[in-house]
Amino acid sequence: MSRRARAIAFLLVALLAAATAAAIADGYGNSVARGYGVLRQVVVAIDGIPAGRPLSPGDVSQALVVRRVPARFVPPGALAVPADAVGLVPEAALPAGSYLLAAQLRPPRSRAPDPVGLGFGRHPVEIMVGGAGALLAAGPIRPGQRVDVVVTTEPAGGGSGRTYVAAASVPLLGLAPGLEEAGPGGTAAATLGLTRRQALRLIAAESFARRLTLLSRGR
Repeated sequence: MSRRARAIAFLLVALLAAATAAAIADGYGNSVARGYGVLRQVVVAIDGIPAGRPLSPGDVSQALVVRRVPARFVPPGALAVPADAVGLVPEAALPAGSYLLAAQLRPPRSRAPDPVGLGFGRHPVEIMVGGAGALLAAGPIRPGQRVDVVVTTEPAGGGSGRTYVAAASVPLLGLAPGLEEAGPGGTAAATLGLTRRQALRLIAAESFARRLTLLSRGR
């Protein structure tokens, strides 16, 4: 057999082998489809994904891949396109190898705007205070202006009371007339932006202190 004839024979054998392999693969695929049902595209996490943080395009491209699995094994709500997860927040941490479900994701929560002058971690709390007349004499109350809350305690054991700053530089959100008549000894209902610790301290002081007074820190 000539060299050219051998080359043609080898080519024919290679083509036959390729066709046979394709037929076997196609037959296997059909067999899988018959045994398990049609295949469906799903999104799978190849890396662990933490909870509580919006997924960026980089997170999606690095931590998520597309797989084709039998439809009977796909849980309801499984995502089919990784880009659908961009900007959403996982409610719980997702382990590597898990399907990504729509029920596991939520839109990012927008923070409600704080009241004027109310910083992060502070809440509006109303307490009865003195010294409101001096504040009002300096001009209209500007919501958010800073004040000190001074506590004067009752004398104990025959001694004198104690005066101290219980909450320094807190935002004053509003003043309203108290139950007592206005005057040097009158009180007012002050709404202050307080942390939880400050609020508990001042609420307790209302029950044992002789007086709570507001001192302006300037405008």
